[in-house]
Amino acid sequence: MSAGGAGAAAAAAAAGAGAGAGAAAGSLEEQLAAAQAENARLEARLASTTAWWSTAITRIEPGVIELRGYPVQQLIGNVDFISTVWLMTRGELPSPEQAALLEAALVASVDHGPQAPSIASARMAATSGVGLNSAIANGVNVLGDTHGGAGQQCVALLNEMVAAHEGAGGSGGADGLGAARPLDELAASLVASYKARGAFVPGFGHRWHPRDPRRDPLLTLIERARDDGVVAGRHLAAALAIEDELAAKDVPMNIDGVSAVVYGELGIEPELARGLFVLSRSVGILAHAWEESQSGQRIKGPLPKGFLVDYTGPPTRDV
Repeated sequence: MSAGGAGAAAAAAAAGAGAGAGAAAGSLEEQLAAAQAENARLEARLASTTAWWSTAITRIEPGVIELRGYPVQQLIGNVDFISTVWLMTRGELPSPEQAALLEAALVASVDHGPQAPSIASARMAATSGVGLNSAIANGVNVLGDTHGGAGQQCVALLNEMVAAHEGAGGSGGADGLGAARPLDELAASLVASYKARGAFVPGFGHRWHPRDPRRDPLLTLIERARDDGVVAGRHLAAALAIEDELAAKDVPMNIDGVSAVVYGELGIEPELARGLFVLSRSVGILAHAWEESQSGQRIKGPLPKGFLVDYTGPPTRDV
């Protein structure tokens, strides 16, 4: 081969080698880009997976338990149960005065005896041989709008009264706020509306107690908290205005009403207030279910043995 031919061949070989190297480099870059894209996809999938039950309440890792950011080992022995309830449901620790007021409301609501459907239901369940947890669930599940819901309803009612009294409940006035209305006027209008519907004002009057024995001590604590600047006293004033309107019929606040004042003053939302009532009443349900489970009696119905419910259907007849 001539020198010229050899040079041309060498140049061609070099060019081919360069092209091969370029192709290999391009392949590596593509592989790296593909790997990065796959990593991003996996990270996004992992993020969506771990966000499935995302929560601001509890952080759990191996060796770590934190409640709202507080290590549980620091809470144990230093923070009481009521303050922990507040922390878990509201995000921050309460002041000692706030915790004491909430505790008083929860203590006041803990039980009302076997005549309460939730308690009776739990006791009957216990005699049917179910476990304690099932008996408690049976009692809790009876708590609804009719039995156990008046507190939530009263908190909502008081919230509306406070807003209307302060000019935040109407459509007129500056900044879209309604003109402030006196509490006695609002109370009169509210009572009249319930009377027109033939309904009871939630939180007032009690079918067992002419004057609920839980009213006065709890109300005294609320008044003290107001005087000490712990609460504003707005919900208290609204509730007392309703009570004054009902005074002619001697219908004072009951436990649902006075505890609703506590929840309203502490800024607890109506539905959460019901949840806290359920938490409180669960203690009474537990105690009654446990007592009944220890009695040795089985399958207790709604009436003692020997009593039959009244039958109101057609007389005995043949097919």
